[in-house]
Amino acid sequence: MVLSDITSSQGRQHAGTTDVTLAHCLALTLTPRGHSDPFVLTGLPGVPGEAEPPTPEPLEVEVGGTALLKCGPSHSPGNFSHVDWFSVHKEKPTLIFRVRKGQGQSEPGEYQHRLSLLDRGTTLALAHVTPHDERIFLCQGKRPQSQEHRIQLHVYKAPEEPTIQVNPLGISVNSEEPEEVATCVGRNGYPVPQVIWYKNGRPLKEEKKRVHIQSSQIVESSGLYTLQSVLKAQLVKEDKDAQFYCELNYRLPSGNHMKESREVVVPVFYPAEKVWLEVEPVGVLKEGDRVEIRCLADGNPPPHFTISKQNPSTQEMEEKATEDNGVLVLESARKEHSGLYQCQGLDLETMASLPSEQQELLVNYVSDVRVSPAAPESREGGSLTLTCEAESNRALEFQWLREKTGQVLEKGPVLRLHNLQRDAGGGYRCVASVPSVPGLNRTQLVRVAIFGSPWMTSKERKMWVKENTVLNLSCEASGHPRPSISWSVDGTAHEQDQDPQSVLSVLNVLVTPELLETGAECVAFNFLGRNTTTIFLELDSNRTTGVSTSTVSPYSRANGTSTEKKLPEPESKGVAIVAVTVCVLVLAVLGAVLYFFYKKGKLPCGRSGKQEITLPPSRKSEFVVEVKSDKLPEEMGLLQGSTGDKRAPGDQGEKYIDLRH
Repeated sequence: MVLSDITSSQGRQHAGTTDVTLAHCLALTLTPRGHSDPFVLTGLPGVPGEAEPPTPEPLEVEVGGTALLKCGPSHSPGNFSHVDWFSVHKEKPTLIFRVRKGQGQSEPGEYQHRLSLLDRGTTLALAHVTPHDERIFLCQGKRPQSQEHRIQLHVYKAPEEPTIQVNPLGISVNSEEPEEVATCVGRNGYPVPQVIWYKNGRPLKEEKKRVHIQSSQIVESSGLYTLQSVLKAQLVKEDKDAQFYCELNYRLPSGNHMKESREVVVPVFYPAEKVWLEVEPVGVLKEGDRVEIRCLADGNPPPHFTISKQNPSTQEMEEKATEDNGVLVLESARKEHSGLYQCQGLDLETMASLPSEQQELLVNYVSDVRVSPAAPESREGGSLTLTCEAESNRALEFQWLREKTGQVLEKGPVLRLHNLQRDAGGGYRCVASVPSVPGLNRTQLVRVAIFGSPWMTSKERKMWVKENTVLNLSCEASGHPRPSISWSVDGTAHEQDQDPQSVLSVLNVLVTPELLETGAECVAFNFLGRNTTTIFLELDSNRTTGVSTSTVSPYSRANGTSTEKKLPEPESKGVAIVAVTVCVLVLAVLGAVLYFFYKKGKLPCGRSGKQEITLPPSRKSEFVVEVKSDKLPEEMGLLQGSTGDKRAPGDQGEKYIDLRH
């Protein structure tokens, strides 16, 4: 073997000494340099007479980057055609790269595929740097003279964003030792970052029996570090809303950096010192409102609550059943819910009971609205006095309204009706309201009955039918007492009450030749008289015969008048146009005839429902003109008499002019 030169650049050889003593030789460590090269003798530290090696040149690179290793300062002269590169790990150099005559060659090993020669051999590039590469790299030049240069490679990697996990079980203020608040984790950093804990933006420091920070790190297979830091603290009630977070400080070649975690709040448990009661909604309450009575406390967790209400008879507080802890729900408040309420909080840990102050709940009400007389009735021309009463805890106002129109008839509890006519019958509504509580009111409906014989919605009607058709004929009458209805023809009849004084009868009947000849008569009667409605049936020759059913809704009414309606059947547009044209011509001829007789003075004027006019033989045709009134039946009620022989109001709304020979 060959002993290498052990002198440093400053000269580690004793003056005047040319031989290496045996003691000095024993103090040398034999280190292999390569497969074919002789060993390099490296002086051990602490040997008398030996000088410390020069400080390595620092080089900083981030993980994944490329380290440029220069063999000596850039200004130093030298021949780099014959250079050996070593990596020093645990003071053991290992040959990793050779430069011979300007050509580079990697040695087998971990660096074999990551090294390349740059700048005409003066720089060795190490690609894809990892934390394992943080070590000293040494280059040795042999020509023209031996020289070496050391480089200390420093590797950096920013950690990931720190994650923080709060203690889900919480911390009690009664704990005598610091309890775990949260855990902070910073993954894959290099070197290990520094952690700082904050509470409400202020850094926390170790404090005996108050604050303790315990940190540890794990080395991943990649060589990166995962840091875990646990904050333990003794908290007080004021910390219930405190914001905790951690900060990681680390260094990169570009300088110092830091990353912060999100803020967390740890549950803090403390006993309650006060219990109180709240009512929702806030403000004036009225019957029908949804009301919540809620117990609250300043403890965490909240105590177990009970809600009590004072019994107005015994003055004792009686517990109310609740579905939720400390919440009593009144889905529809009533006046009986008014009274004094109180909450009681029981701390299940200390078994201490805290009562709240009593609070009064007032539910404003209007109830027992009464109208007298309850069933008012009068004969035509008579008078009535209706009186309304109600109960409330506040001042009341009264109004009287007509039910079918909503018209305000009177303001005040008394309604006086004079000279009553048939159309005055029906519903009257008393409204009792509290002006100081918007929306608080109650109403009571009373029906006024006017004695009278039956009143028909129509006197006569005509229907176009086809033979063997099953029809529903309807007839409606009203009166007081409520009338009964009978039919002049056989069939199945059904009665329906429209209101206490009105009835609708529906007759199911088959159209036969006898029915076509006689028609159908509806008779309504009570002990005060009778009245009739006649329905004439005319055969429609344009429709084919055959058994079928034509249903007319018994509820079909126009201006309060029940009418029979024939089901529509398809017909061509041409037929419809011809029919319209014929109707126009007929009306024109009829108008001319009427005007002619009026000028001749042969057309008498009167209120008769029918007028017979004799036409010349050459114009023997039958025309029937029907004029319907828009007046409501009630408006025409006074036109009808009390007996069946007098004309019904329906007759006033329909006038027939029969033009016959």
